[in-house]
Amino acid sequence: MSRLSTPKPVMHLASATEFHRQPSAVPKTPYKPGTGYRSGTGFKSNVFGKPGTGFKPGTAGFRPGTGIDTINRPMTAVRGAGYTSHGKPFDPLNQAASVPTPPLELQKDDSPEERIRQQEYKIMQLVEQACIAQSEGDFRQALTKAKEASNKERNLIRLQEQSGLGDHHNIDLTYAVLFTLANQYAANELYTEAINTYQMITKNRMFANAYRLKVNMGNIYFKQGQYQLAVKMFRMALDQVPSTQKHLRIRIMHNIAMVFIRMGQWEEAIGSLEYIMSEQACHRAGLHLVVCSRALEDKERMRSSFSLLLSVPLNIEDEDKYNLEQDSPEDALIALAIQDDDLHRYETQKRREAEYCILTAAKLIAPFIEETFGKGYDWCVSAIKISEYARLALDLEINKAVMFLKQKQLAEAIETLKAFEKDSVIAINASVNLSFIYYLQGEYDTALRYAEVVEKQNAKSAEGFVNYGACLMAKGNVGDAINCFQKALACDPTFFEAIFNLGLCLKRQGHYVEALSCFQRFSGSLALLPAVVYQVANLLELIGDNEAAADTYQQLLGLVPTDAKALQKLGELYDHEGDKQQAHHYHTDSYRYYPANLSVIDWLGTYYIEMQVVEKALTYFEKAAFMQPQEPKWNMMVAGCHRRSGNMHKALTLYQEIHRQFPENSECLRFLVRLCGDLGMREAQDYLMELKKLEKSKEVRERVNSSRPGSRRTNSGLSSRAGSGFSPVPENGPLKSPPHSGNRNLRSSRLMQAHNSGGSADSGFAQPAIDASYSDPLGPQPLRPRTGAGKPLDFDDFSNEELGDDLLPE
Repeated sequence: MSRLSTPKPVMHLASATEFHRQPSAVPKTPYKPGTGYRSGTGFKSNVFGKPGTGFKPGTAGFRPGTGIDTINRPMTAVRGAGYTSHGKPFDPLNQAASVPTPPLELQKDDSPEERIRQQEYKIMQLVEQACIAQSEGDFRQALTKAKEASNKERNLIRLQEQSGLGDHHNIDLTYAVLFTLANQYAANELYTEAINTYQMITKNRMFANAYRLKVNMGNIYFKQGQYQLAVKMFRMALDQVPSTQKHLRIRIMHNIAMVFIRMGQWEEAIGSLEYIMSEQACHRAGLHLVVCSRALEDKERMRSSFSLLLSVPLNIEDEDKYNLEQDSPEDALIALAIQDDDLHRYETQKRREAEYCILTAAKLIAPFIEETFGKGYDWCVSAIKISEYARLALDLEINKAVMFLKQKQLAEAIETLKAFEKDSVIAINASVNLSFIYYLQGEYDTALRYAEVVEKQNAKSAEGFVNYGACLMAKGNVGDAINCFQKALACDPTFFEAIFNLGLCLKRQGHYVEALSCFQRFSGSLALLPAVVYQVANLLELIGDNEAAADTYQQLLGLVPTDAKALQKLGELYDHEGDKQQAHHYHTDSYRYYPANLSVIDWLGTYYIEMQVVEKALTYFEKAAFMQPQEPKWNMMVAGCHRRSGNMHKALTLYQEIHRQFPENSECLRFLVRLCGDLGMREAQDYLMELKKLEKSKEVRERVNSSRPGSRRTNSGLSSRAGSGFSPVPENGPLKSPPHSGNRNLRSSRLMQAHNSGGSADSGFAQPAIDASYSDPLGPQPLRPRTGAGKPLDFDDFSNEELGDDLLPE
């Protein structure tokens, strides 16, 4: 399509107004001189008006006629030294004479032809703007511009018909507008409108090469899944393409083969692909031929198809010309100039595509062409070594080890990789994979030995430095691990694992702001990974920005709504802010998705005790006791809940069971003494004696331990277990606790004291001052049951024993 030329404006010369030499007679018509006109002092005004003061006739300028009544005065050729109203400009170099002439004025042409040319120019500008917007990815804007161009083009046709210039219609412009509009419809997935627009072009015989657009229609039908119509359109286009356009015919046949592959008609697809490989072979067609052969499970055809793929020439010159280390400085400069030019980038892309097709085909057929997986890979490797792509054989053998690893055949994978330790070309890749395998097995020393190969050989391998840093990080050498991750980023600044691990190391060292900047470097889909979002939220929490941390945790819940850890974190943040209702909501959701989290059970049980809903608290503590039967704390909490609810006998039974299981638990003995005394049971004296013996034995042990030099041991009663299961464990080392971690520790200590509270004056639980006006919403506490079956305890029998206040619950 020929490009419309810009219409040239019609120009004409403008007339210049000048003074001409006047005749010797006075003009017979009235004449008024301009401001630059001045008469002599003896010039008498006539009946037509008084002449201006600025006219001064020279000797060869204006000479009045003889018939004019003037005062005679002598004539002279010397100019008078008079003064003028305008000063003389300063121009010693006489530059005023070289002033450029003003530009020529454009002639306004309102003819129909000119208006049509201007309209065509505007339409073409809209078409170009639509194409530019599509190339930038703004498909909506591109469609808007294409529709505007189509509307203006229809108005242009109407204007031509009204002006009687319908025979001079620009058919190329109409083709360009309709073609652009159809392309924009297809880009915006408006396939019905795109098909209709393409049909408008193909049905008009005035458009040249319109048959090519049937390929576009076939592509649309292919996207819609209408494979029969797609094949029909491709074949119609193939029939109309002349035989001289061989490349286009091959491309259309490749499209037909792809449709047959989608339809599962493997034989028809193989027929088209074999024709392509015989006429104009390419790597993509060879890969698709291997896929069809694999679908038919024909081993011989798989081998032959793979051989055809390897026979496709690469047609790329030697890479040595891009090497900067040349013999002569001129060649080095040339290599530097062409190292990143368009041709080199095209050759690199073509080489990568060929390597991808060959390696993918080999991995696809290797498990099926021989009896075993290893023999199949060996056949592919031997076939590649005798071809133009011999350099890919080593990569394929590395891939063989990776496939062994995926099939959990670790011994075969390690054996395959160790065979390349002495090969300098591929030793680095083998060492990287070996270090990865040993790292997953937990053999950090062996993994570190293989990872050090990258640094020893000074290789620029981002994967190798990441593995090296991970091994150092596992050994606790965080500083050197940070250096390794920084070296990996020097090799590849966008390497995900290096940035992520660097952030973890900085977090472990307590550099929360720097770690946060690492995780905030991710963009796009990487920034929405749950692991990244969680680290950002946790670092904001550690920094102290609880509001931003809560928002980030909410974002994490949008990605993984059932994440129990995120729900727990949100509950802790709201608990720290004092919003008990929201904290209870998120802790409850966390418990629903993961009921085995003791920290959440701890919070919920303590919350219900504070809300005086002992029955619900009892449910959570019973589950905790079932999960940790060897932990006396949970059974003590269950017994405390029964005592708060008034079920003293059940509480006594639980305390006795705890005492049998943990006889050295002094806290349990104190409650047994108090509870048996309240119920009037004789066992109170027995428990009191046991409590005294236990306290005395503890004192003896403390004295012995204190007498030892350098001893730092402390009491080992229940207090040594008070925080079991409640202290937050840092992720990867000694991290600082978040600002509200003290709140959780306080809650844990309150939880350990909750079983002391019985809601009465004998309780040792520290409670605030009692408000006399307060009424319990659950009603009055039921009275403790009394019994007369046993003989009242006679405390006179124990008059010689003193029950100290230090032995009773506080």
